[in-house]
Amino acid sequence: MNLLVEHALGYLYSSALNTAARLKIADHLHDGPRTADELAATTGASSPHLYRLLRFLATRGVFREQEGQFHLTELAEPLRADSPKSLRDFILVLGEQIFRDPAAHLHDTVHSGLPAFEQIFGAPFYQHPEVTGSAFNEGMAAFSQLVSNDVTSTYEFPAGATIVDVGGGRGGLLRTVLRKHEHLTGVLFDLPGVVDHHVLDEPDLAGRWRVESGDFFESVPEKGDVYVLKHVFASWPDTDCLRLLAACRKAIPAHGRILVINGVIPPGNEPHPGKTIDILMMSLLHGKERTLPEYEALLNEAGFTVSSVIPVSPAATIIEGVPA
Repeated sequence: MNLLVEHALGYLYSSALNTAARLKIADHLHDGPRTADELAATTGASSPHLYRLLRFLATRGVFREQEGQFHLTELAEPLRADSPKSLRDFILVLGEQIFRDPAAHLHDTVHSGLPAFEQIFGAPFYQHPEVTGSAFNEGMAAFSQLVSNDVTSTYEFPAGATIVDVGGGRGGLLRTVLRKHEHLTGVLFDLPGVVDHHVLDEPDLAGRWRVESGDFFESVPEKGDVYVLKHVFASWPDTDCLRLLAACRKAIPAHGRILVINGVIPPGNEPHPGKTIDILMMSLLHGKERTLPEYEALLNEAGFTVSSVIPVSPAATIIEGVPA
């Protein structure tokens, strides 16, 4: 088949991947290879149709067919629910209507300059009921936790510092940081309905954290040592990012640091996760992924100087700033 046609049919791959996640195929292959008949008996699926699905996924390295059996591959490992780096919940969320429909109307976004999501559902992304539901939060947390682990292992937080996790959701990153660094304390800051469901209430972390709520465009907790904004900027246009940075600049002491953690789009034509996520952001929100010069320009305009750039993974780079 012509490669261009193959690309045009790419939506079939994402649908097949989502189906395999729903059927927990990777979990069923964890103890060893199995035939499509065996997997169908376990999952309740149609054996001939399941075979065709797995054969298709095997062409992309998701599972491997050998002598009539399907094997778990390294690429498919994160589809397991109990994998240390599980992405199953995230894959399931990405297959929901709130993601699929805007992608199908990407032409409307490119033509109008507005997110297709708002045109389809009649409300901004973060106001949709599914986005505030538990399934969405669990899916986002699965992806976010991988980045949190990488950030915590990579960045050297100052001894005795207070970490302010701005827009920190339920506190997954802050929890990971406090678990690894016993000398740190932290503040989780987000909207009231979000921080109400925080995950910080663990015996080993007692007395080392507090939760505050509010609108980070208006103000953030004062006198922290390190202000962290992980995967926040991609959701907002430059004007709103500058409002957020202005609130942080007002609160941060002279010795403080700000960490903007997001994917950074590199130059050139090579594939990169940031370029993919940027199209997702385009269809859902008014935000975008950015290049390093674009991040630097935002920080400089808000009164910060970029002091360090630390690549963490293809999905995340730490851009450290200090008050100018």
